[in-house]
Amino acid sequence: MTDVLIVGAGPTGLTLACDLARRGVAVRIVDRSPEFPRSSRSKGPNARSLEVLEDLGVVDAVLAAGSAPLPMRKYRDGLPVADADPYADSSPTPDAPYDRGRLIAQWRLEEVLRDRLAGYGGRVELGAEVVGLTEDGAGVTVDLADGSRAAARYVVGCDGAHSSVRKLLGIPFDGETDEEQVMVCGDVEITGGPDRGFWHQWFDEDGAVMLCPIPGTRSGWWFQSGPERDAEGRPAAPSLEGFRRLFARHTRLPAGDLTRATLLSTYRVNVRMVDRYRVGRVFLAGDAAHVHAIAGGLGMNTGIQDAYNLGWKLAQVVAGRAEPGLLDTYEEERLPVAAWTLELTSDRLRATLAAIREPGGGLDTAITTETAGLDRGYRWSSLAAPGPGDGLRSGDRAPDAPCREAVTGAPTRLFHVLAGPHITVLGFGAGTERTLREAAASHRDTVRTCRVYGPGAPEGETAAPYALHDHEGHARAAYGVGADTLVVIRPDNHVGLVAGAEDGSAVLRYLDGLDRVGVACMVDGTRKG
Repeated sequence: MTDVLIVGAGPTGLTLACDLARRGVAVRIVDRSPEFPRSSRSKGPNARSLEVLEDLGVVDAVLAAGSAPLPMRKYRDGLPVADADPYADSSPTPDAPYDRGRLIAQWRLEEVLRDRLAGYGGRVELGAEVVGLTEDGAGVTVDLADGSRAAARYVVGCDGAHSSVRKLLGIPFDGETDEEQVMVCGDVEITGGPDRGFWHQWFDEDGAVMLCPIPGTRSGWWFQSGPERDAEGRPAAPSLEGFRRLFARHTRLPAGDLTRATLLSTYRVNVRMVDRYRVGRVFLAGDAAHVHAIAGGLGMNTGIQDAYNLGWKLAQVVAGRAEPGLLDTYEEERLPVAAWTLELTSDRLRATLAAIREPGGGLDTAITTETAGLDRGYRWSSLAAPGPGDGLRSGDRAPDAPCREAVTGAPTRLFHVLAGPHITVLGFGAGTERTLREAAASHRDTVRTCRVYGPGAPEGETAAPYALHDHEGHARAAYGVGADTLVVIRPDNHVGLVAGAEDGSAVLRYLDGLDRVGVACMVDGTRKG
């Protein structure tokens, strides 16, 4: 019996598989497709997903394989009327190293994640379609279409909008489909063609074509367009010849310049979500749990962040370090985020449809600070401990900060300390040192403690391996630190608890709730060691 069986090997399933594998969880990932897809589909990870991918150790490969988001060139009647760069006024800040996402074909991102999984000894099993689920007290038995069976302690359905796992669980997928909002899509090859330094958008009175260059290709483009329609007004199925006609009509370029069209599909705006993320030992993540308008590019990103939230919780429970009730917080935290995402993307779609009615309007209308994903937290969660009412609070995303290693003086970042499959305790001020020592002694490799020295502290003052010198005060500013303060950061880099140094016992109790290995050091209510 494996610990966790993941159904679906897209970005959501692969993120979860990598996160579990690095935590020592026995994981198996299957996909019903006979071969790995080559569709470009999603435009790439947003700023928050890049932080997740950095923690997983793959962000450098993603940055190398992709490109920065491109400025958008908008046309009317075949003529350029406006250029727009939604990120022209943004730049990285000390607390947020990524101010924008990355443009990368989905198939290439999946390759990067599969390579990372292979480094842990894992691989995707293709052609494995799930047709049955049976749960007992110890785990789940999964029936596959080839007649074989697989047993796992837990199963996670990451198998997309048409999820077999969701259907087998009998979970409704409530919402609506807008039959009027239809788009045909595909990967195309274009000879010559427009400047690959732009995302081109032709919006005319009678339709539209959008062309985004696919990074890593010489002549590959992601094609999106309103469909051709028959005499009754019904959308025609996408085809090479149809794409050529649409291409020529709106771009005014020769139809023959579009030489190839593959992985063609018809997209309709679906706004649907489940009412629960879990039935017993089976969970849902990504498009299996929620679908929405593509405006803002949050589909794949919400799935990646679902997986990031679930991975550490599954690992703690599988290892016996946390009570099974910890798994209830996955739905508690992520279901409201899905509802918020549906509302945001529907609002951005309405705004975009209004904008493109006028010359110069385009898809830049869909991009806001909210679509970066950096402001999503879980303040409502039962894992969010009470704390100060102002500034950074329990449940918020943990900020980054440039620092120096206290021993060597070498430049580093707070994210480097947070990276990895552990809980982190930051101690700002000398009054935190006792609690840091007790946390490290009780929880060992599950908890990483880090003393953060203030701007005036001399370097090399401590031999602690993760001590930092906040030489410019960015960490204190990001975390709102005045007096001596302890901050617990969850493995998914969200703040668990903020407490004064005098409340060290609250920190130790909180850690015991996330990692019960520390409870063994408690005798008659008194912490030993």
